[in-house]
Amino acid sequence: MLTPEEVNDVLASADCIYTADEVDAALDAMASNITSVLENKMPLVLCTMIGGIVATGKLLERLHFPLTIDYIHASRYRGAMVGADLHWNARPNEPLKDRTVLIVDDIFDEGLTLEALVKDCMEAGAAKVYSAILIEKNCTKKSTLKVDFTGLVVENRYVFGSGMDYKGYLRNVAGIYALSEME
Repeated sequence: MLTPEEVNDVLASADCIYTADEVDAALDAMASNITSVLENKMPLVLCTMIGGIVATGKLLERLHFPLTIDYIHASRYRGAMVGADLHWNARPNEPLKDRTVLIVDDIFDEGLTLEALVKDCMEAGAAKVYSAILIEKNCTKKSTLKVDFTGLVVENRYVFGSGMDYKGYLRNVAGIYALSEME
């Protein structure tokens, strides 16, 4: 477990990649694009826990059409800074059969987690699955999945804030920050 001083030191030494205003502008643009595609589809919006909670909450305020909400929780990170095997914590409670689904997540780096979520929703009978991610990391993808709605792009650095964490902390920081050095 980290001390408050250690967490504060990480934030103080991090580089601000996108300000809170820039994140909000990206969410506005994402919401506009999502609306143009989904406003008449009455989608089921799935928040990807835990990282997608901030992006989902902020997007929902910007989507002014009928939708329902649920969550999905699978992780390759589980508090670590590097991904491993996929671990399922919860699948949606809402039936997916014949539904249009929008999965909202915080970051798309290698793509393996989001690819597994989309596949799981399709196997559960979803008619169509869309994906929306706040941050796409400019790195080598291990997945061929193409994201439907992207907010911002970051270089291949460890980032946190706006739902993304540093060792379980700093998800609540407004804006997007990158570690000045990898640990």
